[in-house]
Amino acid sequence: MRFTTYLSPTGPRLGLVTDDGLIDLASACPEVPSDLLTALRQNVNLSDAAERAIHSSAPRLQPDAQQYAPVIPAPGKIICLGLNYFDHAKEGGRDKPAYPWFFLRTASSLVGHGQDLWLPRVSAQLDYEAELAVVIGQRVPRHIAAEHALPYVFGYSCFNDVSVRDYQKKTPQWTIGKNFDASGALGPNVVTANALPPGATNLRIQSRLNGAVMQDANTADMIWGVAETLALLSTAMTLEPGDVIAMGTPAGVGQSRQPPVWLQAGDHVEVDIEGVGLLSNPVRPEP
Repeated sequence: MRFTTYLSPTGPRLGLVTDDGLIDLASACPEVPSDLLTALRQNVNLSDAAERAIHSSAPRLQPDAQQYAPVIPAPGKIICLGLNYFDHAKEGGRDKPAYPWFFLRTASSLVGHGQDLWLPRVSAQLDYEAELAVVIGQRVPRHIAAEHALPYVFGYSCFNDVSVRDYQKKTPQWTIGKNFDASGALGPNVVTANALPPGATNLRIQSRLNGAVMQDANTADMIWGVAETLALLSTAMTLEPGDVIAMGTPAGVGQSRQPPVWLQAGDHVEVDIEGVGLLSNPVRPEP
């Protein structure tokens, strides 16, 4: 099943994506919260609600006619992995890390499918990063073993971990270069975990810039897979429903090309993950 968050006159709404169109889930099933984060935190049976919505008389909206918010508009935590593909670590001049390079993003950095990514006033070094995003569905127990971790995943989405490279390199910590406003695109859908291979492994992942393929890899190439990543994180923190984990990017980023390829105003960047979806965003100057 596929869920999305689209924008209505009253704000973000939880939508079910079907072959017949987009269904406002709370309109079809009034007991369901109108946003995905609340539904996950309340442990709503979204599969049951989706089945009832499909067989309801609720209006079908045209997906292409909607505007979208980040599929989880305000995650409690956004945890990102750096250097989680062998080829990306190599192109950056590094060996395989001994431990994941975790860093955090803030919700204010996120935009939805089709929304503008901002070219900052203070930098021209804006870079794309295609990533698989994990959406947590249930509270993950501390110190969970990797072999028991995957049932806590609700689903998977596309993420573009757009980075302001010169600011990222100002300090050993990557925080500032990863948290500019309107610099992280998330969506358009969450595909439930049961619709994909375990851990969303062996899926083709690409980024395209103005139609040209820039990154082309497979999620099987990740150094740390989803299950192992959840296990490692659980040694330190409690993962909650609606938390998002961005699983790192493969080789082909703009900063590693000769000459470097930086995003420009007017560009169009896409993240395409097999079975998960297509995330597309224009680049515009910061207002």
